[in-house]
Amino acid sequence: MGVTIQQEAGNLTVMRISGLLKKSEMDAALEAEAKKWKAATKVKVLVMLEDFKGWERSADWGDVSFLLEHDNQIDKIAIVADPKWEVETLTFAGEGFRQGQVKFFPVKQIALARVWLG
Repeated sequence: MGVTIQQEAGNLTVMRISGLLKKSEMDAALEAEAKKWKAATKVKVLVMLEDFKGWERSADWGDVSFLLEHDNQIDKIAIVADPKWEVETLTFAGEGFRQGQVKFFPVKQIALARVWLG
């Protein structure tokens, strides 16, 4: 259904993903967002999966060009979703392979996710 991104105070980027995530939608949203960042920008990202149905199957999700180009600008990523998506979303977000921290929070812990992001 889509990806929306909005800015909040303190370099917080809030990304809402709903329905079946299509690579074309994700790429367009990330590209538009990254254009707003200056070289020294460090952002915190709150990813909220709402009525999430998974990832488009036919797409090349192995493309890590955004990660390679912008990983140094992402301080932390908090993923808020139904617990059934925890393993897949942490893997998708590159937990353990990024410079910044990635952490999962169940939907009821959105306030805790915001605190963790700082």
